[in-house]
Amino acid sequence: MVKSYSGTVALSGINLNIEPGQIHGILGPNGSGKTTMLKLISAILRPTSGNVTVNDLNTVNDSARIKEIIGYVPETPALYESMSVMEYLDFIGSVRNVDREKFIRRGSEFIKAFELTGNAGEYIGNLSFGTRQKVAIIAALIHDPEIIVLDEAMNGLDPRSSKILKDLLVRMSRSGRTIVFSTHIMEVAQRVCTTISILYNGRIVDTGSFEELERKYSSGAGNLEDVFLKMTGSQDLDPTVQALIQSLGEE
Repeated sequence: MVKSYSGTVALSGINLNIEPGQIHGILGPNGSGKTTMLKLISAILRPTSGNVTVNDLNTVNDSARIKEIIGYVPETPALYESMSVMEYLDFIGSVRNVDREKFIRRGSEFIKAFELTGNAGEYIGNLSFGTRQKVAIIAALIHDPEIIVLDEAMNGLDPRSSKILKDLLVRMSRSGRTIVFSTHIMEVAQRVCTTISILYNGRIVDTGSFEELERKYSSGAGNLEDVFLKMTGSQDLDPTVQALIQSLGEE
């Protein structure tokens, strides 16, 4: 699969299979194509060439159906700022055709879990970035989607909310939901993901569990950060740090 913008290739030679029930992490430096890949999976973008299928549905021909079964949180959620939190979630619930009793029960539990009770009547435009992020996450999950796609969704979350989201994703995957997310937080990917793909310059460098990647690339280092840096050719950063120290010490 290939995706290009005005002749500039963003993704090339992508061949990836994500199994149901997996929590699949997409890791890569800024500009590596993570957001593009997640938008392709979510049927927001069309591939320039090749095919993307989700549950045997083609993202070009079956985009409407795919959007029904996916819950998507973009890197920068675009929410209706003139709505209150509850007005917005009520709107999302109606668009998603969530049964009213289920919506009330789920909405109440999510609001309580993410500590938004005091914000329920507040305009979204007045909320902090982290609080907006919580609203976007609830909106993506309120219809109990089969597939969950999260683009840096833990950015701005407080530790409690981040822990709740991580544990929730693990539980949802155990019940057969498929979760795909990008993150710069290596600890999250190492702890939560069953499989990981490393993107670099628009290509997948490798895919596997953390244990598999660690054996291949890190010689027992024991953490995903070292694996990631080695796979993207950035493992020896000491000269860079030393140069910065020297520049700061100049008179």
